[in-house]
Amino acid sequence: MGTRLMGRFLALALGSSLAFWGCGGADSTSTKPSPRQAPPDPVIVHKDAPAFNADSAYAYIAQQVAFGPRVPNTLEHVACGDWLVAELARHGAEVIEQPGLVRAFDGTILRMRNIIGQFRPENRERILLFAHWDTRPFADKDTLRQREPIDGANDGGSGVGILLEIARIIGADSTLDVGIDVVFFDAEDYGTPEWGEKNQNTALTWCLGSQYWANQPHRIGYNAKYGILLDMVGAEGAVFNKEGTSMAYAPSIVKRLWDAADRLGYGEFFKRDITPETIDDNLFVSEFAGIPSANIVHYQVQVLPMGYGPFHHTHADNLSVISKETLDAVGNTVLDVIWND
Repeated sequence: MGTRLMGRFLALALGSSLAFWGCGGADSTSTKPSPRQAPPDPVIVHKDAPAFNADSAYAYIAQQVAFGPRVPNTLEHVACGDWLVAELARHGAEVIEQPGLVRAFDGTILRMRNIIGQFRPENRERILLFAHWDTRPFADKDTLRQREPIDGANDGGSGVGILLEIARIIGADSTLDVGIDVVFFDAEDYGTPEWGEKNQNTALTWCLGSQYWANQPHRIGYNAKYGILLDMVGAEGAVFNKEGTSMAYAPSIVKRLWDAADRLGYGEFFKRDITPETIDDNLFVSEFAGIPSANIVHYQVQVLPMGYGPFHHTHADNLSVISKETLDAVGNTVLDVIWND
């Protein structure tokens, strides 16, 4: 009989003897022991996170837009990347740059650069926060100037802006124990355009930077408890439904985020509908790197095109669509989850 089976047998035997004794086999007049009281439920203390500064996040978005479209292989892309590295370092992060060459849908070789800011790198317990920092090289959903790149204030700029403000807060706080990695993935938005030929490999033309990182992370053996992706998180009137890929890989993280948003009063932004699965950086971080990751993304099933809003992949994705109220809702929600991890 194996050890585990022997233990189970002894437990059953002990339980039987106690049951026999309790039925009065020794002395029917003896006083029965009082029932054991269940231990009280543990008291959960909710910690208040530092306040998110939406004005600061907006300024970070405006600075990115001021560089111009951040398309790989352009000077604007290089300049913005250098600035991102400097900002993370200024906030106290240990910065790692991960350059690489990736092939776009049309065969173009892209000089990409993933940027990783590590806070408390000595801590083995880690949380991964990420967004993409590049912008769409064409306005393929627009009716004019379709072959020209877009500003990407919301699609790219908003997630990075919120994470830079969160990085500032983390760097200034000495009470947070968990290690945080802020990662800006490159070449996310260089996927096959609307006019391009679609095939079974079309999905792999997106998120080239996160695919690159997931296959060869910035540290050998890197792991995190979970990840949170911010994508298109700054538009006025944004709606964040529970994205299908997140529900497939990280439903518990989705629940924590949405519960935090409800508790903080942001239910008008964080809705309870579940969308179809999407192709985004969280898919490759979850599937290839094995880190369950949830995506906060403006995605409404009822809205065209593709649920991402009328400005998606058009020249209308500029600073005029950005709302500080939306930035505030997302930033405070993410901070609350981190501080109460």
